[in-house]
Amino acid sequence: MTYAAGRIHEEVAYVAYHFHWSLNDILDLEHPQRQRYVAEIAKINRRMSEGD
Repeated sequence: MTYAAGRIHEEVAYVAYHFHWSLNDILDLEHPQRQRYVAEIAKINRRMSEGD
């Protein structure tokens, strides 16, 4: 199974924007790890936007 290049770019940009990690650091993550960080960032953003 291949992973769409566009999706990788979205994940990398999202994590880099929020955590200020380097491209290499983010790409060194295994795919499930990177997805987990994306999910956790999204949860943080939702909580903050709800004012909790």
